[in-house]
Amino acid sequence: MSHRQLFTLIACGFFLCNGAGAVDAKKVRLFILSGQSNMEGVNPDNSFTPAVVKAFPHDEVIVVKFAVGGTPIRRWWKNWTGPHDASASGADLPPGDLYVELMERVKKATEGKKPDSVVFSWMQGERDAKSGLSESYQQALKGLIASVREDLKQPATAMVIGRLSDHQNGQKHWDAVRDIQVKVATGDTRGAWVDCDDLNGPKNDLHCTKEGFVELGKRFAAKAVELLGKENNPPAQP
Repeated sequence: MSHRQLFTLIACGFFLCNGAGAVDAKKVRLFILSGQSNMEGVNPDNSFTPAVVKAFPHDEVIVVKFAVGGTPIRRWWKNWTGPHDASASGADLPPGDLYVELMERVKKATEGKKPDSVVFSWMQGERDAKSGLSESYQQALKGLIASVREDLKQPATAMVIGRLSDHQNGQKHWDAVRDIQVKVATGDTRGAWVDCDDLNGPKNDLHCTKEGFVELGKRFAAKAVELLGKENNPPAQP
């Protein structure tokens, strides 16, 4: 074997050469899970993380979950200016206080790394629906998603919204928030939503069952993987 042949063999071993050239380097994939109680009940280790790791076995997967039960979207969107429920948790705190903490956790988890892809999964809205604040929910939800993309400097961030369950179907504000969540998700080129109607038990409880939380994590993961399969899409256009 000549020196030139040996060099070519070594190069192909390092870069897995083929007709298309070298394969991509290992990617860093960031997944954010946030919202209120029904997201709080999801244990990523039981359902979400195994699914995304299986889908991207050669990449570095970072999962950050931060959710707080009973919280209105006002506490997650820093530019909130509309009315709010004075009885809600943290009503005396400035808008977006929980969002600030979420971003701090993300920053810590990704320190020294630049994610190649980001998926933001959101399960929230029960508090706003029960407080009769559906009229301001769409603006806040769009604003939250825009903030995530802007603050992470990731305009192609994909987002998955968990639609409110059928707990209070037929009530004006509950139905309105459900409709808004689907509208925002389907109207975004990098968006998707998951159905939660069958996850809260036969009595249509507010919260998912134990098995429902596991399934919710799997559904978020499945949509996240599906969206990342469209990575060649242009930046999101909500």
